[in-house]
Amino acid sequence: MSDGIELIKNVEDKINSIRTRSLDLSFNELLDMYSDSELIIDPEYQRLFRWSVGKQSRFIESLLLELPIPPIFLIELEEGVYELIDGLQRISSYLNFRGRLNEGEQLELVDCDIVKELNGLTYSDLPKPLEIKLKRNFIRVEILRKESDPRLRYYMFKRLNTGGELLSDQEIRNSTIRLLDSGFNDFLIQLSSNKDFRDTIKNISDTKLSEKHDQELALRFLAFKNNVDNYVHDVGDFLTEYMELATTQVVDGEYDTDLEESIFNKTFEVLNKVMGGQVFARLSPALNPTNSFSPYHFEAFALGIQKSLGLIDENNEEQISMLRDLFMKIKADPEFKRLTTGGGKNYKRPLDDRIEFVESRVCQLYGQN
Repeated sequence: MSDGIELIKNVEDKINSIRTRSLDLSFNELLDMYSDSELIIDPEYQRLFRWSVGKQSRFIESLLLELPIPPIFLIELEEGVYELIDGLQRISSYLNFRGRLNEGEQLELVDCDIVKELNGLTYSDLPKPLEIKLKRNFIRVEILRKESDPRLRYYMFKRLNTGGELLSDQEIRNSTIRLLDSGFNDFLIQLSSNKDFRDTIKNISDTKLSEKHDQELALRFLAFKNNVDNYVHDVGDFLTEYMELATTQVVDGEYDTDLEESIFNKTFEVLNKVMGGQVFARLSPALNPTNSFSPYHFEAFALGIQKSLGLIDENNEEQISMLRDLFMKIKADPEFKRLTTGGGKNYKRPLDDRIEFVESRVCQLYGQN
C-alpha cells in the first residue's frame, strides 16, 4: 500500500510541476503575434515546413468551411512571447496564404475538392465576407507556461506529432531537444559541417541530407563510441536517449566537447585520406569501390579504428596506404560481407561483430594485442 501511495504522490508532483492554459485565438490574432515577433517560429524549425501546395490549400478550404481542426501548442518564453512547438504546417499554411512567408507572395489555392470554385484564388481574391470569416476563424491554443519544469516540457512535446507530416527522427530530435538545451544540438551541427566528414558521406542522397541524416550519422558515431553498452535493439530510441543524456551532460559541464571534437575530426580526416567518399561503400562484384553508402560500413570503419586512433599518423602517406590496402581486404572478405549485408543486422551483436572485425585487423596492423 505504501508503494502505491508513493507512486500516486510522484504522479501528483509531476502534474503540479506543469503549468498550462488554453486559449481560443483567431488566426488573425496569431498573424498579428507573428508579425510583432510575439509568436516565434524558430528558423531551424521553420525549415521543416513541407506541406504541398495542395495540402495547404485544403487546409485553407477547411477553415472557410469551419471544419474542426486540431489545437496548436505553444511554449511561453517570456510574458506575452511564445514559441510554436506543434502546429507548424497549419500556422505556416495560413501565413503563406496571407502572404507573410514569401516576401508578400500569396498562396494560390489548388486541389480544393469540396468547394472547387476556390481553386486559382489568392487571399486578395476572396469576397469580403470570406476574408472576414478566415480572419476570425478560431483555433484552440494550448500554452505551456514558463514556470513549468523544462525537463517535463521536453518530454511532453517529444510525444507530440499532430502536424500531419512525417519528419525524420533527427528532425524531431533537433526540434524538441531545444526544450532541454540547445548546446549539444549546436555541437552536433558543428561536427556535421566538418569537411572531412562530409567528404566521406558524400554518397548519401540529397533527400537524406534534407532530413538531417548527416547530423544523425554524427550522433550515431558519438552514441556508439560513448554509450554502446546501453544499446539493445531500437537504434532510433537509443540515439534519442543518448542525445538527451549528452544534452544534460553539456548543461552540467560534464561533456568534454573539445576532446570529442578532436577525436571526431581526426577520425574522419584519417578515413577521408584513406578512401575518401568510398570508405563507407560496398565493393562491386569486380571488387571495386562503388558509389554507395552503407551505414554498416560507417559503423564498422569509423568505430573500428578508435582503439588504434592514437597510433595513426594521418600525415604519413605510408600508413595511409597500408590502411587503404587493409580496408579493401576487409571489404572483400566474405565474413565481413556477411556481417554488413542483409536484414537482421541492426542490433547489438552484429554491430559489435562488425566493429570488432575492423578493430582487430587495424590493431594487428599496428602491433596491438
